Amino acid sequence: MTRGTYALLVHVPYELALSVGELGTISFKPGYYTYVGSALGGLEARVGRHLREEKKVRWHIDHLLLHARAVDVVVAQAEERKECAVAGELAKGLPGIRGFGASDCKCESHLFYSPDLHVLLRQVLAAFKNSGLKPKKGVRYG
Repeated sequence: MTRGTYALLVHVPYELALSVGELGTISFKPGYYTYVGSALGGLEARVGRHLREEKKVRWHIDHLLLHARAVDVVVAQAEERKECAVAGELAKGLPGIRGFGASDCKCESHLFYSPDLHVLLRQVLAAFKNSGLKPKKGVRYG
C-alpha cells in the first residue's frame, strides 16, 4: 500500500451549476480543475475510487465527477497529510472554489481552476515540489 497525496486533473467541458452537499449550488466554468487530497489508506484505492463510474456520492469531488472527466492524476508518496500544503501552494497562483474539499481543514479550497490544462499541470507539479513532494504524473489506477 502506497500512502500519499494526489491531485486529480478534471475537465469540465461546459458551464455547470451543481448542488454540492452543504456548499449549496456552485457554478463551474468550462476548463480544467485540480482536486487535491491525501490517501493515507492507499493511493491506489482512493484514486481508483475517484475514477470509477459506479460509486456512492460521498465527497465534494464525487458531485463534480458525475458531470466531468478526470484527464490525469499526479501522485506523490508521503507518510503524512500534505494536501493542505499543496493546496496552499496552488492558492498562490490559481483561483479556488471556496470550501470545496476543505470541510475538514482550514484551507479555503482543495479545488483550483485554470482554463488551460498545461498551465494547471505546471502549477500542480510546482505545488507538489514546493511542498517537499516528488510528483509522478500520469499514473493509472482503476
